[in-house]
Amino acid sequence: MRILILGGGGREHALAWACLRDRDDVELICAPGNAGTAELADNVALDVTDTDRIAGLAVERAVDLVVIGPDASAAAGVADACHAAGIAVFGPTAAAARIESSKTFAKTLMEVAGIPTARWMSGGAGERTQLRSFIAQLDGWCVVKADGLALGKGVTVCDSVDTAERALAGCLDERLFGEAGSTVIVEERLEGTELSAFGLSDGRRVRGLAPARDHKRALDGDRGPNTGGMGAVAPAPDVDADGIVRDAVHTVLQPCVDALAAFGSPFVGCLYAGLMLTPAGISVLEFNARFGDPEAQVVLPLLDEPLVELLTACVDGRLDAGIARRGPGAAVGVVAAAEGYPGAVRTGDVIDGVDSLSDGVLCFHAGTRSDNGTLRTSGGRVLCVVGLGSDHTAARRRAYANIARIRFRGIQYRSDIAEETRTPDTVH
Repeated sequence: MRILILGGGGREHALAWACLRDRDDVELICAPGNAGTAELADNVALDVTDTDRIAGLAVERAVDLVVIGPDASAAAGVADACHAAGIAVFGPTAAAARIESSKTFAKTLMEVAGIPTARWMSGGAGERTQLRSFIAQLDGWCVVKADGLALGKGVTVCDSVDTAERALAGCLDERLFGEAGSTVIVEERLEGTELSAFGLSDGRRVRGLAPARDHKRALDGDRGPNTGGMGAVAPAPDVDADGIVRDAVHTVLQPCVDALAAFGSPFVGCLYAGLMLTPAGISVLEFNARFGDPEAQVVLPLLDEPLVELLTACVDGRLDAGIARRGPGAAVGVVAAAEGYPGAVRTGDVIDGVDSLSDGVLCFHAGTRSDNGTLRTSGGRVLCVVGLGSDHTAARRRAYANIARIRFRGIQYRSDIAEETRTPDTVH
């Protein structure tokens, strides 16, 4: 079976690894991939939003299945182009991907489907007065978000009217996020504990995966700017994993899939809901239309079912609803980021120590490239070191003992991923 995985981050390396773990009859192509996927697949350099070239490559290489990794690929209509060429795709059409590419669309769908979420308002420059009034109504205790895709960085958590006003101006006046910020969402800030819920879908049914917890802020103690994710843990500690998955599927994921189907945009792929567990119950912070990164790096190693068979069941419309089997123990992933991340970063630095990691530890590449056999940095998030263990404590200990062996100039990583004494999130 020949599979084309789109993307070049840690999520795509984890997907490639998981596809090969249970099958010896799979041939992989990764586009564009990274130094890690190059060891498992044939890397092909291309733009993940170039729909015609992707579809052409899939036809030329007789690909049996295209797996969409990044949000930009889904939003660009890669699935639509591949479908038109007769290629099967695990990933949503552009219309279904609006659940992530437009937060206004997502919020509207949640209201229609009765999915619990925070109070909100959206608008552009012409609605600035109404947005400012809503900010004042919330006394600045709000979250300001770019409506479109902003690489996980278009979110400002505010605790004052002044902070919220500056975030609004950053989107609408300074255009910090380009067109993605031309429309802004202002929503009530919730308190509780964050959780990431994932469900595979064939357009009708949902099969839940292990719940995870992502750590978005750049610095220890959930301080500093938001990032694409500095680490993750699965299953999320301090929750009934199976119970929360059942609740998320029933309250959030299945209603979302049903609503998208009713809108004429069936969702095939991985639906990811960012949740806040509030005293009043689950509330949805956001939807993503793909596997999370770095959550995929800790969820997939715990999956006790062949990934390729689940992907093809989604594509073929024969997915069994329920909860996917999960192996014992836990996984903790810690991201090693480049100097300057999440701002302007250094690249080209030599990476040492990747070949010295212990058994029971995985290292998924993201911003890496091979320069005549020398491993070098090529992006903001460089590696994700994943420790596997019988429990969260063992997995965490293993992850940190091994990431300490990784060396490159300016390396930075958080020291409190999956820390037991970590206080609950109040970031949305």
